[in-house]
Amino acid sequence: MGTSLTKVLDILGFEWKAVSDPSSAEALEPLTGWSGAIITVDGNPDEAFRIAKWMRSRDDAAAATLMLVSADSLPELADNTDHFDDFCLTPFHPSELEARLEHMVQRHVDDPNSSIISFGPLSLNVETYQAMVDGRALDLTYMEYELLRFLTAEPGKVFSREVLLSEVWGYDYYGGARTVDVHIRRLRSKLGEEHANLISTVRSVGYRLGTADWR
Repeated sequence: MGTSLTKVLDILGFEWKAVSDPSSAEALEPLTGWSGAIITVDGNPDEAFRIAKWMRSRDDAAAATLMLVSADSLPELADNTDHFDDFCLTPFHPSELEARLEHMVQRHVDDPNSSIISFGPLSLNVETYQAMVDGRALDLTYMEYELLRFLTAEPGKVFSREVLLSEVWGYDYYGGARTVDVHIRRLRSKLGEEHANLISTVRSVGYRLGTADWR
């Protein structure tokens, strides 16, 4: 990985790991999965596209992929358009790379077709109704999953018990606030001691996922 690239990533605050092939990418993959990849095409195009194809082949292939390529290698890029989201010509200007990364990441976050909702070590698949924390599968009931999904969709926002009852259980549900408290307690237990504090109690108000976002 080039020095100029690592400097840009460090300045932007990205956590990154350097890999050379699909095997090392798999071995070094974080428990929460890769959130994105920047792949240098020049030097070893075949290996670069092998990594890009591997990123796309995984079951949770939601990571955004940016290719760094010289003008001379553009024809090879044109033959592999299904395996990346965007590209940037080298040598690149740091401002251009930053803009492309921000655009690519935001596009994935805002993608209405994305089936994965993530927050820190927590990830939920809205199509399969599966939830994981730090790579560990959570055995949730339907309503536990729905409650966790609702909180994860808007991290940092506080919801009263009444709002959670109406939004998660529905307006026709006549259960009291204790229903929410019981489900929150069960969720915390299943998240485990290490991650139970992902769900915060806001005294006299309700619950939120994560901490407040001060503005």
